[in-house]
Amino acid sequence: MIKRLTLMAAALFALIAAPVFAQGKDKVVLLLNWYVYSEHAPFFLGKARGYYDQEGIDLDIQEGRGSGVTVQAVAAGTANFGYADVPTMIKAASKGAPVVAVGVALQTSPMSVMGYADRNIRKPADIKGKTVAVTPGDSMSQIWPLFLKKTGLSDSDFKTVSGDAQTKLNAVINNQADLLLGYVMDQAIKLQDATHKQVYPIRFADYGVNMVSSGIIVQKDFLKQKPDLVKRFMRATTKSLEEAAKNPDAAVDAMLAANPKSGVKETALVGMKNTAALYKGPDNPNDRPLRVGGKNMDETLALLVEYGGLDKGSAGKATDYYSNDYLP
Repeated sequence: MIKRLTLMAAALFALIAAPVFAQGKDKVVLLLNWYVYSEHAPFFLGKARGYYDQEGIDLDIQEGRGSGVTVQAVAAGTANFGYADVPTMIKAASKGAPVVAVGVALQTSPMSVMGYADRNIRKPADIKGKTVAVTPGDSMSQIWPLFLKKTGLSDSDFKTVSGDAQTKLNAVINNQADLLLGYVMDQAIKLQDATHKQVYPIRFADYGVNMVSSGIIVQKDFLKQKPDLVKRFMRATTKSLEEAAKNPDAAVDAMLAANPKSGVKETALVGMKNTAALYKGPDNPNDRPLRVGGKNMDETLALLVEYGGLDKGSAGKATDYYSNDYLP
């Protein structure tokens, strides 16, 4: 009888002590910044390997339609987590959107001016006399004047053609432009997929123009109500990014298995490697992924105020827009 009571007590204690998620996983929606491509491969690796399952999370990864839309969805509570451009989030938050970044994935800017490698445009001086395709109003076109200033170029040194994202790609593909403003893991890969030609990017960050880019954002009320869930999600996501950086082949395979139309293995692998190279920040290169440096965020906010259309009066401090407290 005593033995039976002891066993019952042990079973009861185990039930009480069991983590809540063992009784049923938390269903979580992660809304991406765009259609699935190589930058997103780590999330699919984490899901395929069970990193989110191990944290009691049933993860639903959904495609986005731009960072602005993702920020709105997270602010409205229709997505639990968003993977979005952090400067875009900062602009929305400065105007009252109840969102904050709990991790920054791309801590070195992917912004570049790029063209085909065989045209030997390798440094800013080589842009002189060329034609550059831009999308007016997007984040890159807003920072482009600072890159020109830093590198001693002026608008009169080159020609410009304007259009939306696809028009910009088409301009280079059809030889109507020599270069375009794009991201090293996005437009560069699209150009390679379309033409099978190597692309050479001149990165803004290499010339002293660095802003953080994509990160994980949440609604402030959700953060207050479910801090443990946020910590578990960020733990799984940190592991996913680390493992994808170590094994980009596996990350790309996981993405293509879940979304066969999201890319071509060869160039998606290049895109994943280019993405992983941006995980390290200039002022905290030895930290784990997603933990952003304060100096990096301060400089990002300053650039947004000076060049990105952020109102100085409502900008506040960089610490208003991010937290490292939920990271492992």
